[in-house]
Amino acid sequence: MYAQEDIKPYSDSSDKKKGEQVEKMFDNIAPTYDQLNHRLSWDIDKWWRKKAIRQLTSLHPQSILDVATGTGDLAILSAQMLHPKSIVGIDISEKMMEIGRQKIHNLGLDDTITLMKDDCMNISFEDESFDAVTAAFGIRNFSDLDKGLREMHRILRKGGQLSIIELTTPVTFPMKQLFWLYSHALLPLYGRMISHDKEAYSYLTRTIEAFPQGEKMKEILTKAGFSTVSFQRLTCGICTLYSAKK
Repeated sequence: MYAQEDIKPYSDSSDKKKGEQVEKMFDNIAPTYDQLNHRLSWDIDKWWRKKAIRQLTSLHPQSILDVATGTGDLAILSAQMLHPKSIVGIDISEKMMEIGRQKIHNLGLDDTITLMKDDCMNISFEDESFDAVTAAFGIRNFSDLDKGLREMHRILRKGGQLSIIELTTPVTFPMKQLFWLYSHALLPLYGRMISHDKEAYSYLTRTIEAFPQGEKMKEILTKAGFSTVSFQRLTCGICTLYSAKK
């Protein structure tokens, strides 16, 4: 068990499981999620996603599973950059995926991308169903990180690749101090003003700080069954790209 698994979005809902609270939170912030994501990162999140997808280019994956797909940004970019036969995006928030489905339809990608509600702890696909598995800014919300990663490993074909991008805390001066100020002051305030959910973006900060990073995350991925695990810190350590194979 890791510290972030005990962190829940809403302090007044202690009777609800973390997964239920996370679903409620993302349903609440769905209408403003894309706007906040891009503004709070000054659009750098788009470059991070492209970086995660580019490392799959040599694999030429024809079937991709995008875990915790949200509004489908990573799935859409994967379709545009990799041109696979099919992409399935799974998430627990229907309201996030409703927005994603509209974006997919507007781009004419309905035949390539399907978004469906599914539990990342018990993915409803058979073993070795996908050539590649991706995830952007979602795995730190898992109620059980080990179990979620084992599921991602299970549905990945032998020789397939995992590509994850996740927000992390910088470790060097002065970015470490600047990021602390940003994440504890500006991010929760701006998030609350735009999304009208006073706890969602405070929860975001807490999960970033508690989530295992770098070498620790590499160990966890290896324990889940992955091999050739590596990581690369991006934008002074604000985000980290993890890559692994089965």
